[in-house]
Amino acid sequence: MARSFNTAGPNDPADHYTLPVMARLPDVRRLIGKKRYFVLHAPRQVGKTTTLLSLGRELTAEGRYVAVLLPVEQGAPFPDDLGAAELAILESWRGWTAAWLPPELQPPPWPDAPPGSRLSAALRAWAETAPRPLVVFLDEIDALQDNALISALRQIRAGYPTRPGHFPWSLALIGLRDVRDYEVASGSSGRLGTASPFNIKAESLTMRNFTSDEVAELYRQHTSETGQVFLPEAVERAFYLTQGQPWLVNALGQQLTEVLVQDPTQPITADHVEQAKEILIRRQDTHLDSLMDRLKEPRVRAIIEPMLAGSTPGHVPEDDRRFVLDLGLLRRSELGGLTVANPIYREIIVRALAGATRDVLPQIPATWLTPDGRLDREALLRAFLDFWRQHGEPLLASAPYHEIAPHLVLMAFLHRVVNGGSIEREYAIGRGRMDLIVRHRGETLAIEIKVWRPAETDPLEEGLEQIDGYLAGLGLTNGWLVIFDRRPDAPPLAERLSAAPATTPGGRQVTLIRA
Repeated sequence: MARSFNTAGPNDPADHYTLPVMARLPDVRRLIGKKRYFVLHAPRQVGKTTTLLSLGRELTAEGRYVAVLLPVEQGAPFPDDLGAAELAILESWRGWTAAWLPPELQPPPWPDAPPGSRLSAALRAWAETAPRPLVVFLDEIDALQDNALISALRQIRAGYPTRPGHFPWSLALIGLRDVRDYEVASGSSGRLGTASPFNIKAESLTMRNFTSDEVAELYRQHTSETGQVFLPEAVERAFYLTQGQPWLVNALGQQLTEVLVQDPTQPITADHVEQAKEILIRRQDTHLDSLMDRLKEPRVRAIIEPMLAGSTPGHVPEDDRRFVLDLGLLRRSELGGLTVANPIYREIIVRALAGATRDVLPQIPATWLTPDGRLDREALLRAFLDFWRQHGEPLLASAPYHEIAPHLVLMAFLHRVVNGGSIEREYAIGRGRMDLIVRHRGETLAIEIKVWRPAETDPLEEGLEQIDGYLAGLGLTNGWLVIFDRRPDAPPLAERLSAAPATTPGGRQVTLIRA
């Protein structure tokens, strides 16, 4: 059977296109060789489980260690019942060792032990009987919470001084977050913090995304096996849209080769990649859906909302910043600031937030289309003004983020407009604006959104200067500048809603919309 791009569960090199697993974790073998206990944390769907499963097989096959990845998430339903949590975990370990280790390297029967000591007793018995040094990777450790989590960590710490004769030679905790950020019910912060019961860790590692060369190599594997070529422009576009996020890279590859371009004699182009991106955004698979669900959390909102509004987040605790980075929603840019992790997430975040508004949007006749289905800008302008006059302000209450409610209502309207087209967004953090590009059947409309907030002056002059630079960068000569007046003492909507021509400092003609 031909291999394919994988988006569900760990990679199997026999079934899936797979990159060399240790290229993104070069330090792990060194730590294992030095008998170290360490932490590996990274966002979901970046390849942690795949990498450690593969490494366990490699180390075992080399004959020096008994190495295996073992899950602990089966104990998650029992945060305060140590006995039930430990029994569930040990039962899953038995199944995993049977699947991944040869009979002669299987662990002994788990010894009888009281609740709160069963995990350490099992690891001790196995280390004492194993014919080689025992290396264990505990996957999804931060799925455990409260007493179950603290007990597991304390048991590992208690056994650590007796390694390697009576406890694993090397052990790693694998999860979403670093160990000090694991969630617990006790304590004022709800985190383990610096007083972690796993203070024996030597290092905390993380996994990077794919590089552009690695994305090209993954796609070349498909070409080698099927003959279907990814044009350089397609690989470049795929890397830009995903920034190398492994699940997205594979998901694009899957859509491109299994849905959009099934004929292997047809090359894959950048336009195909754009189509695949739109499919992913519309489908919002489980990985993306669960990620976007985090937008409801107050500590995520405290960072994302001002970013979308173009303002600078206020004081945000370091732990909250780390949390959003660990989720993979944001990354640190080359200049050091926070930015959305990739353009696909950037699009999905806004669509997810505008979803509630889009669902309650009234039916709007598509008066903005010409008879041949193209975009009529003048008709679109009239339709937007009519829409905002009748529905704009009442719909603001449906937006989940108050600070960017006008932006979300406008975008819900635009999503009706671009059915079959696309909207690209840029968040100008710290510059008080959001930029949009509406693309529909060859037509391109650039829109800049500004908000006139209480105690501020009219942002018109700044907006004209900013949209001038925005249009210049796009190679366009016209666009829309939309200013939402959010002052409590603003004139009534019937008086301020208007559209008029305006000229930028660079001489470009734009439509100024006040709402």
